[in-house]
Amino acid sequence: MGRTYYVEEDIGQYLSDLSTKFKPYVTGLLIGQCSSQRDYIIRAVRTPPKEEQKEGNTSPSKLESIDEEWINAHASQVSRMLPGGLLVLGVFIIATPELSKDSQNALRKIIFSIEKSLTKRRLWKPAEEEVSDRAALQVCSATKKIVCRTYDVQDPKSSAKPADWKYQSALSASWLSLDCTVNVNIHIPLLATSPNHDLEKNIKNGLNRWSKQIEDSIFLINGQIKDDTELLEGQKKLRGNTQYSTQISDIKVLTQLSQGSSHRSTATVQVCSGSINLKGAVKCRAYVHNNKPKVKEAVQALKRDIINTLNDRCEILFEDLIINEGPHKKNFERVYHVLPQRLFVPFAGSSVMLSDYKFGDEAAGEIQERFVEMLDQSVQDEDIHVAEELNTECLPSRKNYAFSLLALSVQLWLQPVQFRHIVEDEAVTKKKKKSFKKFA
Repeated sequence: MGRTYYVEEDIGQYLSDLSTKFKPYVTGLLIGQCSSQRDYIIRAVRTPPKEEQKEGNTSPSKLESIDEEWINAHASQVSRMLPGGLLVLGVFIIATPELSKDSQNALRKIIFSIEKSLTKRRLWKPAEEEVSDRAALQVCSATKKIVCRTYDVQDPKSSAKPADWKYQSALSASWLSLDCTVNVNIHIPLLATSPNHDLEKNIKNGLNRWSKQIEDSIFLINGQIKDDTELLEGQKKLRGNTQYSTQISDIKVLTQLSQGSSHRSTATVQVCSGSINLKGAVKCRAYVHNNKPKVKEAVQALKRDIINTLNDRCEILFEDLIINEGPHKKNFERVYHVLPQRLFVPFAGSSVMLSDYKFGDEAAGEIQERFVEMLDQSVQDEDIHVAEELNTECLPSRKNYAFSLLALSVQLWLQPVQFRHIVEDEAVTKKKKKSFKKFA
């Protein structure tokens, strides 16, 4: 039996509008959430037209001309704007009857291409029991007929399976939100034996180690450790009215001070010519559906948001450096960079807020343009909620490189020093009690 997608009712009208505006075809992304019992689609977003297509609202006449690289880039940008719990769950194509025959093959290629592109960026691995089906929605622009199929992206030889597409009003109007602030302090030594110091590569390696800490961490919800199979509490009547509370803010993250019982850590002294420090506090948020969600789903969504938001900010910083500063200077003693602030923006009819990042000198107009281009959504100034404040304690007293954001700063020192480095020894096993430190 195929999967069933419960779809926000407004998406039907959105797809209908696109079918009259763009000829002979238009592609786009489906955004939502998977669960073991149900899958949810809460947004559909058309692929931004290229400059040469903006004038006439037309696409190339043949599906062979679909630009997979352009669609992958759009999917990567959109995935950065999704809080925990949401992902690119599939793709759609609206095409004329003449192109409908080849539409399914085009969708299959796009789905696997997007998944490959997004997987490269991730610092976390999907769980074995996780749903790996992705939706391929085909809409005929003339008859408005909808055909939905799924492909298993973990199986390159996967064939199409039929799926149900069911509209539902106010689908995400009362989803649960989980919020926490995570204090980050990551120290990354730069070995003197390295021929050159690739800042981006070294930070990526450090984030990979840190992400494993987050994945192994324990979450306290309202001061308690909850069993994975418990139902998530949160939908309770507020005193004096019939509305429901959909936010859980009392969440703490505890990371391990020692390795698990199958590993032993040993210390080695290595000569380092510098170090990188990522330090600050980040706002994290995840959403889960309101159909009896379990603690495991919520915690997994929040863990991934913690990992994603730090990784995304570092990527954005390096992209900005390449555009504005060119190649990094190698002969410097100390450089400070401040990573972009996180912000949230609501969309109509939903309790879910979408995310984005801004540097301090970035105007509201630039954020609004980005939402129109990436998510096909108009945003008012008053709807932009900056979640973090600039922490001036992180900034150096003297003039240095500085990009504005919150307490999250990148500091780089290039001075030869001896560094006592902890190395994990997997060959030796030793039973230890796990101890934890408060992370948030």
